[in-house]
Amino acid sequence: MSVRWPWWEIDSNNEFAHWNGIVGVDGGGSGTPETAAELFRTDPPPEQLKAGDVCRVGVPPTVVHVTAVDHHDPPLETPWLPHPTQTVTVLRRGLSYREFPDGSHLDGSGCTIHPGDGIPFTFELLIRPYASLQTGDEVADITGRAWRFDGPWDWTAFDGEPAGTGPAWPLVLLTRAGKPCSAGDAEAVAASTAGGSHQETVRDWMALTEASPTP
Repeated sequence: MSVRWPWWEIDSNNEFAHWNGIVGVDGGGSGTPETAAELFRTDPPPEQLKAGDVCRVGVPPTVVHVTAVDHHDPPLETPWLPHPTQTVTVLRRGLSYREFPDGSHLDGSGCTIHPGDGIPFTFELLIRPYASLQTGDEVADITGRAWRFDGPWDWTAFDGEPAGTGPAWPLVLLTRAGKPCSAGDAEAVAASTAGGSHQETVRDWMALTEASPTP
């Protein structure tokens, strides 16, 4: 279904692409696996609308999990304004990357939103696994194994052995950005992993998202 988009403006100065102010949305009508990943819905639903009708367009309260975050400097060149400076890719609760193989238009990741592009999203963080760690951090677990952290589900053990059940908590932060870590950063990592376990974190995340972690 095509609707006149209420939030963006046409970039009349774009020399490479032109936009007519119309955006295609599923609106909650088709129920296919790929359109189930889409966030926007219409009120009334599509089956109750005909060309020219007025409807509400938005996103009802929805639990999603983030599969990718991209920052754009300079902003993306788009035929609408404002030009995106960030892209967040998400999947709705109950959907995993397995439902969207790389051959699909979602490429195993989900649909994208651009925070700050004028659409009045409100976000509430429900869980962020390993919030105290940053990509590239190196840590040691309680068994003495050293690991590189590249995301909550992306751990590489320096001993070359399979990751198995993941790092054993608590963790000791060794380096950040390739340099020895500060005392404050080390304390934050130690405190955040003092209780629980990697597998418990995975289970909590899966219970909330009803999905499987993206590899």
